[in-house]
Amino acid sequence: MDYANNVAEQLLQIKAIKLNTRTPYTWASGIKSPIYCDNRIALSFPHVRNLVKKALISKSDEFPAFDVVAGVATAGIPHGALLADALGLPFVYVRSKAKEHGRQNQIEGSLEQNARVLVIEDLISTGGSSMDAIQALLTAGAQISGLLAIFTYEFEKAKELFSEAQIPVKTLTGYGTLIAIAEKLQYIENKDLELLRSWRKDPHSWLSK
Repeated sequence: MDYANNVAEQLLQIKAIKLNTRTPYTWASGIKSPIYCDNRIALSFPHVRNLVKKALISKSDEFPAFDVVAGVATAGIPHGALLADALGLPFVYVRSKAKEHGRQNQIEGSLEQNARVLVIEDLISTGGSSMDAIQALLTAGAQISGLLAIFTYEFEKAKELFSEAQIPVKTLTGYGTLIAIAEKLQYIENKDLELLRSWRKDPHSWLSK
């Protein structure tokens, strides 16, 4: 099955991914973006949820062996848990930072020393939050088999970050595939295509060009 195209199309149809070149979205980082991605919406649609789960199972076979699945909080948790359940493997999740009360855990669940971990994210933008989670797992004594995400914006900054850290990364679909599908299904007008492509190349200053 062509998961890349199918996943991108379904995420568009349920509006988990939205495109708007006229009124860009503002990310928490301050970046103005013509695209907004929230893969948690897929959880509310059983046919899309199952498609994503099947795609994650298929893609996970492309990584070195792993003993544990780890979801990155918060959006990577449900998808990671679905994958772990399907594979019959232990599941843990990684907070953005340690709790300030109780046991002050950053990693929730049972994680043995030297466990081989596949990390699950809902999406990759600059890669910073994913690397923070990976670093927390490494500090806890885990080995990282790789990072698997549903969607990537395909920023060069993220590619360089994971390459330097020697972390294998795979995704179900990505920005280039999404734009091609959006064009095919007439979700966007031809005049917006170049604008969408220029954003990915330079997300910080595309509006001024």
